[in-house]
Amino acid sequence: MTGPRRKSTKTQGGGGGGAEPSWQEEPKDYMNELSHEVLCHVFRYLPMQDIMCMECLSRKLREAVTLYLRVVKVVDLCASRWWEYMPSGFTDSSFLMLLKKMPDLEQLYGLHPRYLERRRVRGYEAFSIPGVLEALQACPNLLGVETSHLELVEAIWNYMPHVHILGKFRNRNGAFPIPPENKLTIPVAAKIQTLHLVGVNVPEIPCISMLKHLYLKWVRLTKPQPFKDFLCVSLRTFVMRNCAGPTNSLKYVPLVTGLASARNLEQLELVRVPFLGGLIQHVVEDSWRSGGFRNLHTIVFGACKNALEVDLGYLIITAARRLHEVRIQPSLTKDGVFSALKMAQLEFPQFETLHLGYVDEFLLQCKMSHSGLVKYGLADVIENPGIITDIGMKAVNEVFSSIKHLLVYNCPHLHNPHSWITDHSRWSRLVDLTLVRCHAIRLESFSQFVEMLPSLEFISLDQMFREPPKGCARVGLSAGTGIGVSSALVSNQNSNNENDNNNNANADGEEALVGGNEHGGHVAHEVAVTSIWAPSHPDSSSFGSPGPSGVQSSVRQRPVMVSDSESEDEDDTAKEGGPATSSYSDVGEKLPEAEDAARHSGKGKIPLRRRGPPPQERSCEKGCQVTSEQIKADMKAASDTAERGGRVTRDAAGSGCAVGGCVCSIRWREDSANREGRAEPGAGGGEGAVRTRCTCSRTQGGASSARGEEPGPGAPPRNPNSELAKAKPRVVGKRKRTADKSTSTSDPVTEDDHVQVLTLKSKNLVGITLTNCGITDLVLKECPKMMFVHATRCRVLKHLKVENAPIVNRFDYAQCRKLNMEQVLDQILRMPPERNRIIYMRPMQQVDSLALERKLFCGPYPYHICIIHEFSNPPNVRNKVRVRSWMDTIANISQELIKYEFFPEATRTEEDVKKYPSYPWGRDIYTLEGLVDGAPYSMITDFPWLRSLRTAEPNSYARYDFEDDESTTIYAPRRKGQLSADICMETIGEEISERRQTRRGVFQRVVAVFIHYCDVRGEPVEDDYI
Repeated sequence: MTGPRRKSTKTQGGGGGGAEPSWQEEPKDYMNELSHEVLCHVFRYLPMQDIMCMECLSRKLREAVTLYLRVVKVVDLCASRWWEYMPSGFTDSSFLMLLKKMPDLEQLYGLHPRYLERRRVRGYEAFSIPGVLEALQACPNLLGVETSHLELVEAIWNYMPHVHILGKFRNRNGAFPIPPENKLTIPVAAKIQTLHLVGVNVPEIPCISMLKHLYLKWVRLTKPQPFKDFLCVSLRTFVMRNCAGPTNSLKYVPLVTGLASARNLEQLELVRVPFLGGLIQHVVEDSWRSGGFRNLHTIVFGACKNALEVDLGYLIITAARRLHEVRIQPSLTKDGVFSALKMAQLEFPQFETLHLGYVDEFLLQCKMSHSGLVKYGLADVIENPGIITDIGMKAVNEVFSSIKHLLVYNCPHLHNPHSWITDHSRWSRLVDLTLVRCHAIRLESFSQFVEMLPSLEFISLDQMFREPPKGCARVGLSAGTGIGVSSALVSNQNSNNENDNNNNANADGEEALVGGNEHGGHVAHEVAVTSIWAPSHPDSSSFGSPGPSGVQSSVRQRPVMVSDSESEDEDDTAKEGGPATSSYSDVGEKLPEAEDAARHSGKGKIPLRRRGPPPQERSCEKGCQVTSEQIKADMKAASDTAERGGRVTRDAAGSGCAVGGCVCSIRWREDSANREGRAEPGAGGGEGAVRTRCTCSRTQGGASSARGEEPGPGAPPRNPNSELAKAKPRVVGKRKRTADKSTSTSDPVTEDDHVQVLTLKSKNLVGITLTNCGITDLVLKECPKMMFVHATRCRVLKHLKVENAPIVNRFDYAQCRKLNMEQVLDQILRMPPERNRIIYMRPMQQVDSLALERKLFCGPYPYHICIIHEFSNPPNVRNKVRVRSWMDTIANISQELIKYEFFPEATRTEEDVKKYPSYPWGRDIYTLEGLVDGAPYSMITDFPWLRSLRTAEPNSYARYDFEDDESTTIYAPRRKGQLSADICMETIGEEISERRQTRRGVFQRVVAVFIHYCDVRGEPVEDDYI
């Protein structure tokens, strides 16, 4: 064994002492000089694949590998990467040969084959289940195997029942609908501790004494009584989500009693499990003395059809001592649950997380209809929103006084969060607040609530404070607020509402606008929607007469005219090609008295603009107060008129009158989606008046044409000398974009967006995330610890105002259609330079990059600035993420030089701005360009040191295990070994000396503005990162 090594050494030595050049010497083979014991010790730290490769390198290593395999007891074929597959290329014979070399093997991990044949094929070398079983049986001491293959684990249970299934069994081919080929029969007393099944057909869940964690998702239980023998006394976790089981509630009785027998049960999650209502209450009563459900720390109820308040309440009371988290489905999210818990006078010392109105992610994201889910075996459940009110929220904190994380989903009866705080309910430990689709919460009250929370750090708002639809202010409607049908059925606020003339006029439009509501299909009642829109009862609120979100209306003096699309993703660019340029008649109709009073009482509705002189008021008594019956009658009469080619005359009390020899009739849309081509309600005239389109039919050249419609390509042109054209001359200019298909009335109105200001004042607030919110202005009033602001798809968000938020350093604005980018950047850059800041923007309109660069570089901003233009589509975040890693290094170098090297510090006062009126505005500006993953980027900046650092050679600290270099990102400091400011200063000493000699100062802080251009065409690009 030592012979070959000596011979090799002599040969190398002889080569060195002879006349041959030294460069021909072979490097010394240190591996072959190591003993077998040392080599075996080294192998313990190598993946099995590398160990097997070393067999081929030399005889010495082959002997060492053989020795190692002979004594090894634990082998991992996936090198601890349980989510990957084992090395490919195995066949039955090769796998058997490998395991025969490991006679002492006890635990085999990572047996995750990508594909296994069900049976052997004669004359064909494959990797099959019988072959794997044969190889495993060749290991006499084998105790356990880790795998994720359904058929393989069933074969091990059947043919090797003494073998344990190690780790967590998770099948990897789960899907919904459940694939019929995914089958698993679990034997009684199977040796397994953790079983995660996703998308599998299982006959039953038997008695498994060793089982500790059972996770069932999309599992079809095929036997009529699948829980007949269920008993898992060691169970700690039981999760059952969206499974297709028996529909008879009585068949779940053995399941609940079996769970009560698991004394160590810690996590109980039931989603779409139709157990018998009141069953859990009775089981808890029978088992709590013996420890049933006493150790629960997580309770989740979601879409459980028959669940009662007492079921949830008994579980919470029983588990009070250790309870950490509770998620409550909407049907149980009500005041009575927390009032009853309050009466119990219990303490929850470890409680932290509460989720109200909990709906499982699968139900939120699934595109199948309810009938489709039922067709595949899921329980027949339709969820309505939670009906908890402000009174119930007061009780929440009285019950759970130590709550830290609160998430509320789709609770439309919450109005005034500031009223949740009382002497007994202070929310003093609340750290994280998430509100989703709680449309009735008033904005001003929410701002007060945030200010009163002493420990709040994170706020997340999704689909909150929706802006009112365009046109509702004019016609007195309140559609589109997001209040669902069930809200209307149970609401008792403003029941004496007098403005009932539009009760059912817009029910269909409201449901279409809400879109994501699960509880549609009924006729919305005016009572619920007016609880938000109409002025509150004097006793119901302390905010006087709020607007749609409870905030006082404030109208800008010069509102900006922008597009009026209601939803964030349907800005009708198609309509721009053919804007509606149809004329309007001069018939003005009075608004209802209730609407007119509301307009002057500061309800938050912005008055319509006047178009031309105010129309003459007619003498009709009823004005525009038409009922739904009148609307239908008018529509029918107008349709009949068009068919007959005649005219319909009405008396003065109707909704039409004669002007200029024309008898007009109001035509109302019956369905805004299906009757786009018909005449529409007119654009707004002056205050207190409504313009309507004329619907009289006139015969011109044998063709009947309504005045309110544009002639088609084959239609004869209008007669400019007709009576209607002479009625009132009108200057036709460029038509502004008006309300599109997503508004409640589809009227061509030119209202500005309703101003809604979110003001944040909190001493501990760290960050806020806004998604699909209807606010127009964000004000950071007093946020000394605020660090980030994220806003995504906020359609009407326009402005940012920073009064006091000194350390906020990350701003993300993605797909905010109407954002005033220059105003936001100006606000951020005017903040005192106490932190480096990165601003990420994905605008949805074209950006004048030259004007933007000129504004930033010439402004009075005491920062070094870099503007990165990223053109990848779909968006690549590599540059964005990497910028954060090196921009701080650039700033740290400057700070070190200013503090310790007496380097001159630059200033940027108004005098400096006047001193440098033209390019480069007193800055050392340069441009870097390149490609990242095939997409171009361009960076214009005055960052010092960056060019020298990018072109420097790697130093001794360079790390080549890091994937980035200058070919894949702007600057890769780890690849250069530039890991700290001190190391970088050694590299750029020449540039430092040059700057010192020219007395060019540097700023201590930097700002990076990262602009992604993938959405500038107005269509949002799907992106998983936002």
